[in-house]
Amino acid sequence: MSKRIFLALLCAMVVLAPVLIASAAHPEAGAPAPQFTLKSQDGSPVSLSDFHGKWVVLYFYPKDFTSGCTLEAHNFQRDLAEYEKRNAVIVGVSVDDANSHKQFCVKEGLSFKLLSDTEHNVSEQYGTLSHMPFTHASRNTFLISPDGKIARVFDDVKPNDHSAQVLAALNELEKK
Repeated sequence: MSKRIFLALLCAMVVLAPVLIASAAHPEAGAPAPQFTLKSQDGSPVSLSDFHGKWVVLYFYPKDFTSGCTLEAHNFQRDLAEYEKRNAVIVGVSVDDANSHKQFCVKEGLSFKLLSDTEHNVSEQYGTLSHMPFTHASRNTFLISPDGKIARVFDDVKPNDHSAQVLAALNELEKK
């Protein structure tokens, strides 16, 4: 490798490192949940503050109509009655637009809110935005307590058993 190429790569790493590090950070358990307002699949604005007094399962996912995202959404829908018993709501967020969310909900029979983060602001606030291989929200979930604090963070979740993991965490947190 020539000295010129090496220096160019080194400069690029120095410039990009803070951006990559900043985008990787997310709020930790115990921190106040970042507030937001986004449009849902029906076009109406939904704010985190709308759910004050309830547990919120705020899950970020890469893309509507993909196999992993569909499986994860189906499992949350399947367990929705269990969440409701625990005074919890499910809220999904991706960078897809509201129309895509609407079609996804209709096709897959989803009755909970899917929020459109086309500007990527909320995904950035929660440290879930990824640009590889395309811009999308990484598969992370934040369990937010009724008082608006992050109670649990789930990173790089596996769609197959994630809903069961969140329900187990809710059970554990409610016992405290």
